[in-house]
Amino acid sequence: MPEAAFETFKARAEAVSAEVRSFGGDAEAMDFILGFLGEAGGPAVWAPGPFLEANGRPPLPASTFEVTQASAAAAAVGVSEFDWALADTGTLVQDASAPEQRLVSTLPPVHVAIVRGANLLPGLGALLDRVKPEKASYLAFVTGPSRTADIERVLTIGVHGPGRLVIVYLEGGRA
Repeated sequence: MPEAAFETFKARAEAVSAEVRSFGGDAEAMDFILGFLGEAGGPAVWAPGPFLEANGRPPLPASTFEVTQASAAAAAVGVSEFDWALADTGTLVQDASAPEQRLVSTLPPVHVAIVRGANLLPGLGALLDRVKPEKASYLAFVTGPSRTADIERVLTIGVHGPGRLVIVYLEGGRA
């Protein structure tokens, strides 16, 4: 996708309070994530995925790679990889059929979401052309941190999920 698509994605994601960081390669992205986790000051839980497999488990004593309801609930940060990004809405999309993906992206108060630029799509139509229902029984759509409002339109962030979403965008990369 052209640079314009990324700029649209970034603008739309930031408009709903997500933080977007772009990196040219896995090593830069891993350095950022490790620094971020070090500053977070609490345990992190990592969901399995191609990024973690390709780069190895980081040497952080406060990180766990065993995803359970208890470890995700106790974590300050959840780290997971998303399958696609939609430029027109700033939305991340994940095949969350595995419970580990859902636990890591919904229980910790901060979520670090990794997505590859090769998987940036213009919008929902392009996504639906790629999704195979027989393989992806549970799709998760994430547009910004969790938010809800009451009848008086009082907006509250982080009630039904993470109050902070940090998107780690890997330019190019494997599709």
